[in-house]
Amino acid sequence: MTAIYDQITKTNEIFGETFKRGDAAGVANLYTEEGQLGPANSEFLTGRTAIQGFIQGMMDSGVHSIQLITDEVEEFGDTAVEIGRFVLKDGDDQIADEGKFIVVWKLESGDWKLHRDIINSSLPA
Repeated sequence: MTAIYDQITKTNEIFGETFKRGDAAGVANLYTEEGQLGPANSEFLTGRTAIQGFIQGMMDSGVHSIQLITDEVEEFGDTAVEIGRFVLKDGDDQIADEGKFIVVWKLESGDWKLHRDIINSSLPA
């Protein structure tokens, strides 16, 4: 394990805990100010306000938790690239969606933050 891997997996744990508490603003604050989220079947959402709205929409639609599983991290100075998988569960702890993601992370004021986040479902259409 490398330091960057540990830092990113810790932030992913915080992401999951914050999501489970229903704190969409807290999740959005894990992104850089100019962060972008590229969900499936959508244009990029840019900025924390747009990301917060999307996260809140997920919560309002019945997604209760998100688990982020890091498969690989590569560091390039103040930038890192993560490849991983996600599992979304509803209030009955049933899988609502699962898939994969690629995140470009940026080191901002000593903290690693999500900068570019692209997610895609692995479930059949």
